[in-house]
Amino acid sequence: MSFVAEFERVPLAALVERARHADTAAVRRSLGQSSLSLVDFAQLISSAAAEQLEMLCRRSAALTRQRFGRVIRFFAPLYLSNECINNCRYCGFSRDNAIRRVTLSVEEVIREAQALRQQGFRNLLLVAGEHPKFVSNDYLATCIRALHPDWPSLSLEVAPMETAEYRPLVAAGAEGLVVYQETYDPEVYAAMHTAGPKRNFAWRLESPERAYAAGFRRLGISPLYGLADWQAEAISVAAHAQYLLRHCWKAQLTVSTVRLRPCAGEFPPPRPMSDRELVQLVCALRIFLPDVGLVLSTRETPKLRDGLIPLGITLISAGSHTEPGGYTGAGAANTHLTRSGRIIEASRHGATTPAEGTDATGQFVIADDRSPADVSEVVRRLGFEPVWKDWDTALAG
Repeated sequence: MSFVAEFERVPLAALVERARHADTAAVRRSLGQSSLSLVDFAQLISSAAAEQLEMLCRRSAALTRQRFGRVIRFFAPLYLSNECINNCRYCGFSRDNAIRRVTLSVEEVIREAQALRQQGFRNLLLVAGEHPKFVSNDYLATCIRALHPDWPSLSLEVAPMETAEYRPLVAAGAEGLVVYQETYDPEVYAAMHTAGPKRNFAWRLESPERAYAAGFRRLGISPLYGLADWQAEAISVAAHAQYLLRHCWKAQLTVSTVRLRPCAGEFPPPRPMSDRELVQLVCALRIFLPDVGLVLSTRETPKLRDGLIPLGITLISAGSHTEPGGYTGAGAANTHLTRSGRIIEASRHGATTPAEGTDATGQFVIADDRSPADVSEVVRRLGFEPVWKDWDTALAG
C-alpha cells in the first residue's frame, strides 16, 4: 500500500480538532510519552502547547543535541533552469508569469558549482522547473556526471519521475531527492495548480517512494506553509514522514520548514503562518521525529534563523540564489522574456556575460542574504560546528 492509500485513512479532521481543542494537561501527557502518536503530535501543535512554548523549545533542543550532537550541515541550491510548463499560482516560475528565463549549459552549471565550492560548500541541491524541452533526463544526468567528481553530495529538486527514470540519475551520482508536496489538501492543491502535469496530486505524493525504489539514499519532504491551514499541513507531513520511516527505512529523511515568500505574480499567502507558529512547528516535529533532519532555508530572516538553529534545525542553506546563474552571472547571454510559454524578448546582454550577473528571474525573494562565511560564524558563536561535508560516495563503494 502506498502513502496515497494510507493518507486517505488518516483521521485528519479529528486530529485537527484535537490540535484546536487540546488542553494543558493533554500537552503535558504527550510530552511525557517516550513514543508519540499522531494524536500526541496534534496536541504539540495546539494553542495549549503554544502557551508552553518554552517547555517545547527545551525538549526539542535537548533531543536534537542527543541525536545529532552540535553540528549544523550546510547546503546550497543551484538553479539549473527556471523554464516551466506548470501554472502554480504561488510560484515565481509559473508558466504564465512574464519573467526572464534561462536554462544553463552544462559548462555554466560547472561554473556556478565552482563558485559555491570556493565558498566551502560540498553539499549541492540542483533545482529546476518542469519543462521536458529544456530539462530532460539526459540533461540532468549529464549535469550530475559533470559535477559528481568534485561533489560528495548531490541532491535534486526536479519534476517527479517514474522509478525507471530516476535510476539513471542515481547511477550518474545523485544521492538525494527533495519533493515538496506544496499542500496536502487535495482541494487547495487543485486550486493552486491550474495547468500542467503538476496537477496530479497523487503522482507527486508518491514520488519519494518511487525515488527510494530507484536507489536514492536521502529523501526530503515538506508542504509549503501559507497555502492551507498550517496545523493540518503539519499533521499531514508528520504522517507522511512516519510512513516513509517505516517503508523507506534505508534512506535518511529530512523535513523542511518552508513558508511562502514574495515572488513574481505577487501571490498573497491565503493562510499565513506566524513566526511563533513556525517555532512551535520546528519543536513539535523534533519531538515527534527525533531522528529526522530538519531543514531551514534562507526564506527566513537572519534573526529567526539564528533563533531556530539551537532548537532543532540540522541542515541550513546560506548565501542562496533562486535564479539560474545567480552566483556567477552564467547564462546571462541567453535569457529571454516569456509570457504564457512564449518568448517575447531575447536577452538584453549580447554575447558576453555581464559583470553584475544574470537578469533571470528568481523563484522567490530570500530573506537572509548573509554570506555563507557570515552564517558559519554565527553558527560557531551559537556553540555549534558548521559541517560542509558529511558523506562521500566512496563510503558506499
